[in-house]
Amino acid sequence: MKHLLILLLLVCTSLVYAADAEQGKAKAQQVCVACHGMDGVGIDETYPILAGQYADYLERALMDYRSGARKNAIMAGFAATLTDQDIANLALYYSTLPENRLHSFSIK
Repeated sequence: MKHLLILLLLVCTSLVYAADAEQGKAKAQQVCVACHGMDGVGIDETYPILAGQYADYLERALMDYRSGARKNAIMAGFAATLTDQDIANLALYYSTLPENRLHSFSIK
């Protein structure tokens, strides 16, 4: 019985926090677009590229900004307004965008 209760708790918890990229897109339009853009590339090179980043990395970064473990006054203010579900949704949304990481370090 104890094992069944634990399994049920794990399944219910995962359902509650299942990320939704469409909800992430809607939240990005409200909160992130001004600096990171809807394409996740950013409005200039001073803003990190979010497109194609790993969802777990983005989620950890946002949670750390929110908790203060990662320091940035601007991001801390925005992250403070996000729920855990918002963070999961945003991370999934930006992770599904076309990747914009460098693939080569050669200069042409």
